[in-house]
Amino acid sequence: MPDLSRRFLLLLGCLLLSGCAGYRLGSTGGFADGRSIEIHAFQNQTTEPGLTEQLSIALRQQIHRDGTLLLETRDRGDILLEGSITQYMRQGLTFQPRDILTVRDFEIQILAKVKARNRNSGEVILDREVAGRTLVRGQIDLTAAERRATPLLMKDLARKITDLLVNEDW
Repeated sequence: MPDLSRRFLLLLGCLLLSGCAGYRLGSTGGFADGRSIEIHAFQNQTTEPGLTEQLSIALRQQIHRDGTLLLETRDRGDILLEGSITQYMRQGLTFQPRDILTVRDFEIQILAKVKARNRNSGEVILDREVAGRTLVRGQIDLTAAERRATPLLMKDLARKITDLLVNEDW
């Protein structure tokens, strides 16, 4: 009986450890391993003020949180990231039950043209449009509600840009 229990424990241990066989410790992308990135300020081509600064903050936080790329400044990054915010849109999703003109919930969407290139070779690594979005619960002061939702919007856009930089096969 003790031999049977040892075999069972060994089999159970093998099963548990094989569940982690696909897990990889460390960075997520082969391309970006050991690389550094320098983020240039995005141009704001919309009428919404303050988007550039909030996107820069969100991008830096997300790249730092991801950990695959090292943030650099002063013209030392291996990858240069730049772009422009091209559109900022609001769209009503749900309306008050007895008033179809009053928005209850709306979606904010932002589009950015993103370009990343290798500093040394000049090769363009990423050149595409990326969209971020978030939902806003309509309140009495829609402007304040939208202002509170903007960091979430930028966080979503920054996450998508970072994912493209880190996980894309170049």
